[in-house]
Formats: sequence, structure tokens, C-alpha cells
Amino acid sequence: MMDRWKPSVTVAGIIEKDGKYLLVEEHTPNGLMFNNPAGHLDPGESPLQACVRDVLEETAFHFTPTTLVGVYLSRFLKQATVDTPAQDITYLRFAFCGTLGEAIAGRHLDHGIVRTLWMSPAEVQASVAQHRSPLVWQCVRDHQAGMRLPLSA
Repeated sequence: MMDRWKPSVTVAGIIEKDGKYLLVEEHTPNGLMFNNPAGHLDPGESPLQACVRDVLEETAFHFTPTTLVGVYLSRFLKQATVDTPAQDITYLRFAFCGTLGEAIAGRHLDHGIVRTLWMSPAEVQASVAQHRSPLVWQCVRDHQAGMRLPLSA
């Protein structure tokens, strides 16, 4: 029997305030990298619920998605290691923008997140080599271009 192809479903918050974008710096197998606040869809969650949860876990801010920036497909070729074979991984990302609420004082950031930071579009573009995914800059560019779909889409 043939295995069914299953992309990894992820969500991301594309959060802009005063011309700057909220990113996270996180530990990855390739060292410290920048990412949009993002994560995987958990069983039983909608993409909206996952985005609210992941933004909170990674930034300690409440987030209310208001529009869908886009749906993205990204392929990642994970190199083989001594213990695991090479993997061809596909991510399906739902990126939302919305309203950032208050930070929760004293809330710890998710495991692996070093810090949050606000970056101008020029700074995001200049740091592409340190992005966890090519989707980081793509989502910011699309947000800047005014890409918005209703949540009902």
C-alpha cells in the first residue's frame, strides 16, 4: 500500500505596528534564526485557534486574527544525519494578520524562543539569511502589498 502524502500544517501571525513587524528569534538545528510567530496546527484546532495559541506561546501577547494574508506552500529538504535519513518535508502555512493585545506580564516564552523583536521591512529583508523559512519575508512582503482575505475565505 502506498503512503499518503501529508504536508505539515502551520500557522503564522504577521503582526505590524508602527511600520515594524514582530518576529521571534529561536533556536533551530541550524542555530539561532528569525521567524514570524508561528507553529503547527494541533489536533482538533482550527487554523485561527492555532494562530492565537502560537502567537501567545511565542510572544506572550494576546492576538486576534482579523484577516488572512495568504496560504503558502514551502518545501524543505532536511539533510540526512547519522540517525535519520534525508526527509522531503512540505509545509502548508496559513498566515493571519490582526490586532495585537496586551502582553501578559511574567509569561514565559515557548521552549526554544530566545526573544521577540520588532523589525522594519528593510531589517526583515536584510536578515533573510537568518530566516527559518523563506516564508518569513514572503509573508511580510504580501502584508505590505495589502494582501488580505476575509477569515471566511
